[in-house]
Amino acid sequence: MMSLNWGSPSTVMGVVLQLKMNSNRLKVLAAGSNGEFPPFLPKQVEKIKDPFARSLAKRIQRLPVQMDFPDKCIMSSCIKPVIQSKNSPLVLLHCFDSSCLEWRCSYPLLEEAGLEAWAVDILGWGFSDLVENRPPCDVASKRYHLYQFWKSYIKRPMILVGPSLGASVAIDFSVNYPEAVEKLVLINPNAYAEGTRHLAKLPKTIAYAGVSLLKSIPLRLYANAMAFNGISFFTILDWTNVGRLHCMLPWWEDSTVSFMSSGGYNVISQIKQVKHRTLIICGENDQIVSYKLVVQGNLNGRPGPGYSQLPPPAAPGEEAVLARAR
Repeated sequence: MMSLNWGSPSTVMGVVLQLKMNSNRLKVLAAGSNGEFPPFLPKQVEKIKDPFARSLAKRIQRLPVQMDFPDKCIMSSCIKPVIQSKNSPLVLLHCFDSSCLEWRCSYPLLEEAGLEAWAVDILGWGFSDLVENRPPCDVASKRYHLYQFWKSYIKRPMILVGPSLGASVAIDFSVNYPEAVEKLVLINPNAYAEGTRHLAKLPKTIAYAGVSLLKSIPLRLYANAMAFNGISFFTILDWTNVGRLHCMLPWWEDSTVSFMSSGGYNVISQIKQVKHRTLIICGENDQIVSYKLVVQGNLNGRPGPGYSQLPPPAAPGEEAVLARAR
């Protein structure tokens, strides 16, 4: 396992904000899509000003994923790559209660680097269609949904990228379906969280009240303010609206309560079972996920059981994703 200390904020956006790129070039990348917003997105998407978010939102599509329901499937939201590379595909997960729009600044760079990159919404979050089929959104269901997505569309070992809680999703998936994963990239991994703990035992009425608070603007504004420094209030407000856009879908509360009541992700016992080469990217000044926990997971920089040292990226695509901020 290799750990990179960038001293960056805790989110994927924080990584991208450090890229040494010309601002005009970023504007060109942001203008990658000129179509209309998909009709299944909440109408609030029209009010978002971030050009990266608007551009990527126009590319969101739903693909059918067969689950355990007879003759039924889940129309699952994702960003589908426009190219197919000979190198291993990147599959980008997102943080807790988020969506593929989390990758709005990174995704144009990945495409520019010639990578085959999928941004996939985890079951129960994002913009999938769960109106008719309300599947359980526990860890096992999220894992199986991702596997069925991979089996249907990706079909070859992938580099699985997970930030924060997405790292727990990646760890859990790689241990249960090792054949589907080639490498792991964990960004500020929240892998030592012990699930939802006491929240799993809340009465449903209180659980739904808590979930309603979770999508509130003040709470999400506070979370964004913790993640970023030197960003104007209006930008933070706009990013808050991007981050809570999926909460406007009618099934979101049910799916989130289902996840909370199930106990959530607790992958502590699985960490040493990971057999794939793993790169950890962490922020020393992260205010959300403790840097000390990342160091603990890396055994103070020494490879632990189940991990091997990741050599310097050889493929241009990998270098673009993991080391372009130099």
